[in-house]
Amino acid sequence: MLPQLRPVPALTPYALVAIVHLVAIGAGADGIVAATKPLLMPALLLGLVLGLPVRRSRLLLWGGLALVFSWLGDVLLQNPGDIGFLLGMGAFGLAHVAYLALYLGPLRTRRVPGYGILLGVVWWGSMIAALGLYLGSLLVPVALYGLVLGAAAVCALATRPVIGIGAAVFLVSDTLLALDRFLPGFSVLEVDLPIMLTYTLGQGLIIAGVIAVARHRAGYTDAGALAPTPAASQQAG
Repeated sequence: MLPQLRPVPALTPYALVAIVHLVAIGAGADGIVAATKPLLMPALLLGLVLGLPVRRSRLLLWGGLALVFSWLGDVLLQNPGDIGFLLGMGAFGLAHVAYLALYLGPLRTRRVPGYGILLGVVWWGSMIAALGLYLGSLLVPVALYGLVLGAAAVCALATRPVIGIGAAVFLVSDTLLALDRFLPGFSVLEVDLPIMLTYTLGQGLIIAGVIAVARHRAGYTDAGALAPTPAASQQAG
């Protein structure tokens, strides 16, 4: 017999933490911002665990690793200076490697589209062209991170649309972060808010897509169902 899902909507804790965090950014409440940022990915990981109908699966393994490395990146990027930035970027690079394992493994439903590869190459080339002169010793690590980030966004197009959208929104967040940090003259009003809005939305959409795939494979006829249909025969992950 397949396990029933818990009645509490799985991503509710994450949504609440994200809303508090974003409101705090808008209100300039730096203490609340600093306190809630390290809670975002644990709340999302909790949602992933609660939402998956089958715990022992590649979806939980790679999705969990992606969120753990994302949490580590969030924490490390709160430290000032290039060392904190490099370590945080490295952690997020590992998160995207884990997402790549998801996109090209248990989540893959089609071939990676050619237009996605083209857009990824154009995005990466444009970012290097725009930022290359200002990166200095960070050029190589930032370029390598950009390759992994772009590859993850492109390969997400081989999965469900909601996951592809989530990965693209995540890409927007990192693009804004890079432009704000390195490009002289780049200015967006309250840039931290759109950076974190797209980050939390992108991560949430990706994990929501993972949960939806798992529930569909387990025989849940809709994402909010509490039990699978009797005809279900395929396990998730």
